[in-house]
Amino acid sequence: MSAAVALRIGRVDADLDASLAALRTELGGDECRVRASRQRLETALASGDALYGVNTGFGALKSVRIGAEDLEALQVNLLRSHAVGMGAPVARSLSRRMLRLKVHALGLGASGVSVAVVERLLWMAENDVIPVVPSQGSLGASGDLAPLAHLALPLIGEGLVWEGGSPTPAADVLARHGLAPLALGAKDGLALINGTQFMAAHLAEVVVRAQRLATAADIVAAITLDAARGSLRPFGEAVQGVRPHPGAIAAAANVRALLVGSEILPSHEGCAKVQDPYSIRCVPPVHGASRDALAYASGVLEIEVNSVTDNPLVLGTDRAPEIVSAGAFHGQPLALAADTAAIALAEWASVSERRTYLLLDEHDGLPPFLVAASGLNSGFMMPQYLAAALVSENKTLCHPASVDSIPSSRNQEDHVSMGAWGARKALLVLENAERVLGVEALCAAQALEHRRPLRSGAGVEAAHAALRQRIAPRDADRAFSDDLEAAVDLVRSGALVRAAEAETGPLA
Repeated sequence: MSAAVALRIGRVDADLDASLAALRTELGGDECRVRASRQRLETALASGDALYGVNTGFGALKSVRIGAEDLEALQVNLLRSHAVGMGAPVARSLSRRMLRLKVHALGLGASGVSVAVVERLLWMAENDVIPVVPSQGSLGASGDLAPLAHLALPLIGEGLVWEGGSPTPAADVLARHGLAPLALGAKDGLALINGTQFMAAHLAEVVVRAQRLATAADIVAAITLDAARGSLRPFGEAVQGVRPHPGAIAAAANVRALLVGSEILPSHEGCAKVQDPYSIRCVPPVHGASRDALAYASGVLEIEVNSVTDNPLVLGTDRAPEIVSAGAFHGQPLALAADTAAIALAEWASVSERRTYLLLDEHDGLPPFLVAASGLNSGFMMPQYLAAALVSENKTLCHPASVDSIPSSRNQEDHVSMGAWGARKALLVLENAERVLGVEALCAAQALEHRRPLRSGAGVEAAHAALRQRIAPRDADRAFSDDLEAAVDLVRSGALVRAAEAETGPLA
């Protein structure tokens, strides 16, 4: 039996493509993890022992035995009763990733799920039949019960799927493809709704975009540093060497690379300034600490997406199966990682807003609010208000979800992670951080104009040119909406990073 495809967070969607393709091949072969796991479950079920969620009720009803004639109804009832999600649907792209992560986890062969269920899920993934999943309702243990119940309803011809951008009854879509609703076997419903795929899909979005934002944050800071006539000395290798946090070393190296060839740096070497404000001087430790925190979150997530997060687990051998009720579904690892990621992202936004403010405050000869005729023109006054508002939002959003727990199911599930809300709000913090750094990029590009004819480093100039391709300099007031959207898009999409790297080579 071939090894399972390992998912890497930086390439999670491409690796999921490979995983699902390999699973499709494995299902057609003689050696198949899913089929072997199902056989172990059926062997254990034939023994007559009580198996949680297989021939018993769920949660506080764990001691209620279910007869063989009701095992299918038990699993159908589970999906229907647990699909209590509300709120706006999560983005279709996140639902797609949830679906694919669920298929990958079931394919690892420790869930005992029926082969027919995995085949139908694969068909849905391959044909882009994506369930509509409400955003609210998960406690993050026992996994993401409510969202995953909505993800699974289309298998039995219920719930909604996306079609043409609109929610459509799953039964109608199945009928158009000539498919009947599936009959669920023992444990199938439980295997479908136990798991952390809602949290993992959201946190993967956060981590992947944050990795891109880390480099963009250094680029924007480098533009600001030169526009503010800051010093590069705090970024030196020797300085970083005496306090060698990996993230700080990477951030400092990025800024040094971006400013190679700057004409502005030597132009003020003899100035009277002794130190720059923290928002410039402390870019390596501040940006770097967030990089290191996000590396922790990424490491946790990579373990999680390559794990089985089901309950009970189907282990042992064909002759001696072991059905083990454990806690593999509990979202605490992801909950802590999501809270950490949110705080790390909020700090990039926080220090970015301070650099923006500095540029507007007549720093080192810059005009008030970065326009010559300030007073008649408000210049870049209001984008800083926007950044301040978003930073303030992040302060509230960064209250840790993982420190909360509300018991459920008559205290059988007496500690939950709240990781689903943690992952959802980490994504909100990420989006705010992208916007705040877009504001700084917009202002820093304008500030750099006031240092002409001197040129900055080649990497900074390339990033500045990318901004200027979409955003004209501002001599007098005009509406900001288009310019702000363009700046944020350059940051979010990675275009700003690609432009700089065309000159510097790969940045960290």
